[in-house]
Amino acid sequence: MADAKPLRRISEAFKDLAATVNSETADVELAPFSSACSLVSPLFGCLGIAFKFAEMDYVSKVKNLAEASKSISSLPVLLDLDMEANRVRNAGSHSRNLLRVKRGLDMVRVLFEQILASEVNSLKDPASKAYAQVFSPHHGWAIRKAVAAGMYALPTKEQLLRKLNEDEASARIEMQNYIVASAPLIAYIDKLFHSRNLGVDW
Repeated sequence: MADAKPLRRISEAFKDLAATVNSETADVELAPFSSACSLVSPLFGCLGIAFKFAEMDYVSKVKNLAEASKSISSLPVLLDLDMEANRVRNAGSHSRNLLRVKRGLDMVRVLFEQILASEVNSLKDPASKAYAQVFSPHHGWAIRKAVAAGMYALPTKEQLLRKLNEDEASARIEMQNYIVASAPLIAYIDKLFHSRNLGVDW
């Protein structure tokens, strides 16, 4: 990977976003949000073929939000603009892309939780649980079947950490930092959708 310590960069970027959310005095700005999300993209690539669909979808959606950040200041403004134009659920809308990116962040959060809770070197169980919890309810049979087949090609935990240039101890710290930092951000995005009666299950 291009960055020597990608997990640290990810956890630090999301700590900053969590600080904004926890302050309850400022909206999360779209530019730093999309920048932090782009740091997560290589993680999907490290998981191999099982999450290739997620990587492609996530990367394209993050690029869309990064482009949008040139003219849209914050996440609430993004949703409000789509609502005014009556395009929230349209294919390719910023709101739809934000929801998809949020699911990607949530999947990584659950994956890290499962990795930390697991004593074995295989990632099959942690990845399967994360997929089942976050993505599976929104995917059709064909994608679910392809993902299940790809689970057998996942790297081991040891191989993943090597790709991320981390040892077990340092990875545990950074994964835990991401879990803690991403949770309030994910809840914040859900609240933005729910407070506008948009829902998140679409």
